Amino acid sequence: MSLKEKILDLLFPRRCAVCDGIAGRLGSAVCPVCRDKIIYIKEPCCMKCGKQLKKEEKEYCGDCEKKKHFYIQGTALYDYGSMADSVFRFKYAGRMEYALFYGKELYEKRAAWLQMLQPDVLVPVPVHPARKRKRGYNQAELIARELSKWSGIPVNTKLIRRVKRTSPLKEQSYQERQNNLKRAFKMNQNDVKLNTIVIIDDIYTTGSTIDEMARVLRASGINKVYFMALTIGRGI
Repeated sequence: MSLKEKILDLLFPRRCAVCDGIAGRLGSAVCPVCRDKIIYIKEPCCMKCGKQLKKEEKEYCGDCEKKKHFYIQGTALYDYGSMADSVFRFKYAGRMEYALFYGKELYEKRAAWLQMLQPDVLVPVPVHPARKRKRGYNQAELIARELSKWSGIPVNTKLIRRVKRTSPLKEQSYQERQNNLKRAFKMNQNDVKLNTIVIIDDIYTTGSTIDEMARVLRASGINKVYFMALTIGRGI
């Protein structure tokens, strides 16, 4: 940390990326109390979507046992419940600075997974232009750009766009989510040949959004589609 950064930290203490209180220690993004409250996704986890599993002998979660996905595999960093308030502030209350913490954590915990895949680009889940104007930013893009700084993998925000303004998915059933997302994404004209991409999103629940994106991407000729989510829920 530079002298300038240390002075700024003293004058304007950083807010904890979990509870939004004063982070405390110089240069820290999370206060000591919250550091112990974060629940990371670890083995055993679903071999398809990356959800935490309770039984080591199982390979797939209940959701992935029942349905087919268009992506090859995914991974996630946090259990959604332990980071729900943090993600809410990041997404709806303008706490864009949390992305610095999220991106670094994703890289530190999932660098080996990315190294194994060797993706051509990171593709953040796009938001509808009207929603982006209202919010002022795309939270998935902020995460992707911070992860890119650490990993060196470029971000592509031009590959695919959201053309349908979908209603909020969190209160919908799996079938309602699927119907809501039909024809929500459209490929842009892109002459760059891509073989392997990783979709970046803030929350994975049932995978409906990722699946619809993956379906469109694969239909365009991109063979290997994976995803990385900041948080993951328990599904429906």
